[in-house]
Amino acid sequence: MTTSETLDVIAQRYSCRAYSDKAVPREVLDAIMAAGLHAPSAVNRQPWRLIAVTDPAVLELIEQTGMASVKQHDPAGYERMVGRGGTLMYHAPVVVVVAGQDLDSPTSVDLDCGIVVSHMALAAASLGVDSCIVAMLRHAFQDPALCQRIGMPDGFRFTISVLLGYASGEAQPGHAIDEAKAIVG
Repeated sequence: MTTSETLDVIAQRYSCRAYSDKAVPREVLDAIMAAGLHAPSAVNRQPWRLIAVTDPAVLELIEQTGMASVKQHDPAGYERMVGRGGTLMYHAPVVVVVAGQDLDSPTSVDLDCGIVVSHMALAAASLGVDSCIVAMLRHAFQDPALCQRIGMPDGFRFTISVLLGYASGEAQPGHAIDEAKAIVG
């Protein structure tokens, strides 16, 4: 099998669901955010804003708002989260909210923003930072006051987010793959 440093990072990256309180250094966070900005987009429109939230009080507000909304609107999802530790953000010290601007097609905006978080998660792994891509935070960002609090621009909406930090325990291996799911024809 062909290998490279990039392929190794891809294979080793996992979704961290337990973070320590160790801060991500600003220069490392800036590098991860830059990786997201390098993501391709449909017609190169780059319909996103990346908002890194590091303030513990705001992170707690996002957590509380999101959990209350999930409990109300998605009871099964709420129970699943409680079974995984009872949080949306697993105590991550950073959440990067990717806000998207619906230009012509909300579908391409969502796909473009998904590529952004993939770039950031892989960049984070290459820099020794753990991550978890989280869409469930959409529940928190149905609250316009919360969107305003984090500085989300008018005309943008939550699309997806990535949690960043350092695992509170041992790093987990990347998930097992099923090679039968890749078709080369």
